[in-house]
Amino acid sequence: MSSSAEGATGAKGAAGKSGELHRSIGLTELVFIGLVFIGPAAAVGVFGTLDANSGGAVALVYVVATIVMSFTAVSYMRMSREIPRAGTVFAYASAGIGPRAGFTAGWMILLDYLFIPSVAYLFTGIALNSIFPSIPVWLFTGIAVILTTGLNLAGVKIASRVITLVVVIEVLVLGLVLVLGIIFLAANGPSRDWLSPLTGVGAFSITAVLAAVSVAVLSYLGFDSLATFAEEAKGGPKIVGRATLVCLILAGVFFVAQTWVGSLLSPVSPAELQANPELEGAAYYDAVDATLGTWVHWLLALAKAVGAAFSAMIGQAAGSRILMDMGRKGQVPKFLSQVSPRTGVPWKGILVAAVGNVIVAGWATTRADGLDQLTSIVNVGALSAFIFVQASVVGYFLVKRKGSETPSWFTHGAIPIIGAILLAIVLVSANPLALIIGAVWLAIGLVVYLVRNRRRV
Repeated sequence: MSSSAEGATGAKGAAGKSGELHRSIGLTELVFIGLVFIGPAAAVGVFGTLDANSGGAVALVYVVATIVMSFTAVSYMRMSREIPRAGTVFAYASAGIGPRAGFTAGWMILLDYLFIPSVAYLFTGIALNSIFPSIPVWLFTGIAVILTTGLNLAGVKIASRVITLVVVIEVLVLGLVLVLGIIFLAANGPSRDWLSPLTGVGAFSITAVLAAVSVAVLSYLGFDSLATFAEEAKGGPKIVGRATLVCLILAGVFFVAQTWVGSLLSPVSPAELQANPELEGAAYYDAVDATLGTWVHWLLALAKAVGAAFSAMIGQAAGSRILMDMGRKGQVPKFLSQVSPRTGVPWKGILVAAVGNVIVAGWATTRADGLDQLTSIVNVGALSAFIFVQASVVGYFLVKRKGSETPSWFTHGAIPIIGAILLAIVLVSANPLALIIGAVWLAIGLVVYLVRNRRRV
């Protein structure tokens, strides 16, 4: 039986069984889920960090990041069609390379999915704190965790209805900011050179741009979360691949546009931001406030706060599904694989992820450079796992020759290998502390694997 046929059979079987994921999400809902996790205005939250790290070439950073991630998106699309399981990189690497590689890939992506909601929750806290500075970031962050975890526990169908509204509002507000920004720039001129978002301010450094790309990748991480809903998507695995590519393209357009306008509006130079990292989190909001007015700042901050909270919710849901799939295969404690018969969600995995979100986000709020450090740590996990996805394509189609597609040295060899090389270049350019934490996380994972599989080793 082909993988597509297996996916279709699974769709019928899962619909009515208790304790299993329910197939209830269509193409449109998948695209909206991907967009809310990515966040149409995701670049707003990391703009200051990227502006400081890249020397002002923020738009170029996102152009490069989009190209890098497009190779990964294509590989996700191929593997999601062949292996329509919620475990994504864990399932792909297990099938394409082997069980040890599968565990390693799944473990590294957990560094992403268990921490990225923390980053998004932190964005919510920063956005609301920029409006109400007397209320601490940690309080807003904690409230966001509680509300969105409740929605996740209620079931994906209920959550997706709210998500659609959130995406529409965020896109409309972002569009308004861009239009008003262009009008302001046409009337008053830019604070920097018109091409500086591509060329940088002062001396151009490709090393600085690549280091910033390793952080900018965070903005795209929502596209790969769609594969974790493969067991809940109506219409088969091809729907997931299609939605993945659509989300990546839309995200790239949104990010380049908003960072270009934001750079030209910003009254603070990249050097000033680098010297004062505490200004980075609210840099975009400050630029909007200084040029377009306080009411626009408030509107953008509110839209971003809500959008980031729901982005975190999707990340939390995705992480719980990877824990569920690894639990089913005995790679993490079995209780994490339990699915609620009533709501059809892995509720224990959601609660474990939520606790982790509170701890990590709370730690980040205590540091001036918490946002920068946290985003870098998250991306090390994601980039490492994405390299395994590229290797899985080569292993599955060319080495094991299991795929439903005719093996091609270009399609299943050259493209994923180029993608892996690009990811590796970005990975080694990451924050040194983040690389150390990623190495420690990997070492812990290897210990967990040996303990869980000591009878087989």
